Amino acid sequence: MSRTIIDINILQTVPPSNLNRDDTGSPKTAVYGGVLRSRVSSQAWKRATRLGFSDVLDRSDLGLRTKRLVEALAVRIADRGGLAEEEAGRISEAVLQAAGVKLKAPRAKKDQPAGPAESEFLYFLSNSQLDRLASLAIEAHSSEDEAAAIKAGAPKKVLAEESSIDIALFGRMVADHTDLNVDAAAQVAHAISVHEVQNDFDYFTAVDDAKDRSAGDDAGAAMIGTVEFNSSTLYRYATVDVDRLRDNLGDDAATRRAVEAFIRAFTTSMPSGKQNTFANRTLPDAVVVTVRDTQSVNLVGAFETPVAGPNRIAAAAERLADHAEAIDSAFGTTPQRGWVVRVGTGTEPLDTLGETVSFAELVSGVGETVAERLAE
Repeated sequence: MSRTIIDINILQTVPPSNLNRDDTGSPKTAVYGGVLRSRVSSQAWKRATRLGFSDVLDRSDLGLRTKRLVEALAVRIADRGGLAEEEAGRISEAVLQAAGVKLKAPRAKKDQPAGPAESEFLYFLSNSQLDRLASLAIEAHSSEDEAAAIKAGAPKKVLAEESSIDIALFGRMVADHTDLNVDAAAQVAHAISVHEVQNDFDYFTAVDDAKDRSAGDDAGAAMIGTVEFNSSTLYRYATVDVDRLRDNLGDDAATRRAVEAFIRAFTTSMPSGKQNTFANRTLPDAVVVTVRDTQSVNLVGAFETPVAGPNRIAAAAERLADHAEAIDSAFGTTPQRGWVVRVGTGTEPLDTLGETVSFAELVSGVGETVAERLAE
């Protein structure tokens, strides 16, 4: 049976930055090809992508991942049902417990009143699911037997229906309720530099503006410190299983919308780590998107031998084009269609991997291809 797989390959230069920190505050790294590489975790870029969805998708297509379900649901109940905050919180807890969500008291904060209960784990619910739970709660509250009405509303069933686009793409795992799990249709690789890196340290100082040096105040810095950083040319990769996405969403139009939104958000997003310090936000130097009917193919092997020299983008583009053609020739994985968006000189070798277009044309071209294949 023919499959529809979307592969996204990106080359992107990032100036001095600390996009994604480890537990010591250092930029994350990985050893690949025997040398140290800059690394940005898949989780960091998936979150940046999810946040980017708000610019391209409607609220009804999105969800909320939180432990503060009681609070999120109570706000909806209060707004729609005209209930007092305390009463909305009480019925919110009752509905969520009936849905099988285990709640616990929030962590106490010094000199502050206890807040609403929280779920034991992060839950990823669509806005549509939360809205339906709120309607269920309001109807139950107005009935003669609230508890029976909540049970009759089948809140657990609500949690299993109407997945949002972000849930369908990135999946949902609920350890205590495996029937609520959603297999992710999108996978994102850890981004790594195509070359060897060495982290540097920025020694910084902060001056106290209120000090009067003319009056003999200490002229020294009020604060000193260091921040670790590196700069790199990254290879980024993600893939979308369109068939699984269609199964998750149950709708062809929503599936096309999800694919287009993912390409836009993944391509243009960037993790926000130390953004105020480095102002490092860039856009890709090259994007290659392909449609395959075999399997997804991560082309990171092009950079197992690290790129050297000053013009890394040009060298990386040539490596990527050569490796893609070699892999597809050897394994019979040649894509059905491809698109290339590139800027600057030196990226011309990528033209062999697809039609050279603008980013808007790439997104619409992939969307049209997905629609055609779903209609087959």
